[in-house]
Amino acid sequence: MLRKMYNWCVAAAGKPHAMWTLGTVSFVESSFFPIPPDAMLLPMSLARPDRAYHFAAVCTLTSVAGGILGYAIGYFLYESLGLWLMQLYGYGAKIEWFQQQYREWGAWFILIKGLTPIPYKLVTIVSGFAHYPILPFIFLSLVTRGLRFFAVAFVCHRYGARAREIIEKRLELWATIFAIVLVVGIVAAVYLF
Repeated sequence: MLRKMYNWCVAAAGKPHAMWTLGTVSFVESSFFPIPPDAMLLPMSLARPDRAYHFAAVCTLTSVAGGILGYAIGYFLYESLGLWLMQLYGYGAKIEWFQQQYREWGAWFILIKGLTPIPYKLVTIVSGFAHYPILPFIFLSLVTRGLRFFAVAFVCHRYGARAREIIEKRLELWATIFAIVLVVGIVAAVYLF
């Protein structure tokens, strides 16, 4: 199944709908979807290293657009949808803590959390709920998401064929490492924050 999904992402890289699919995954991940866009960005960039930076740009812009939706959920719909999403991810009891952190460390919170495997949707919803100013939120989101996605693009563009060979040779190992990092990020977010 893993190989099929990887092959689908690689094949999608050359299709006309590739950008729409990648953009949609990146958009929804920033507001409510649990799977990060890296799961598509990496294989697509390996398949087309010449378009890796373009893929990263699409991921960055759609992730920030999705982040604005997450911000709006936190700002306008926190009592209904926002609180439900926060409880779904295990953060319902930590809202007061997040608000305090935003008063003291808002910019750093957005920058650091946007680079980590901690689900970015938590940052976007809490930013809206904490009424963090929208323009700095958008700017910081562009910086942090751009750094994350363009780092993937750089590696794929620079080491494309070699990186693809290494990953495809041990796809299960790399997928396991990716899953472990993702789970550790979520667990760290739940228990450390």
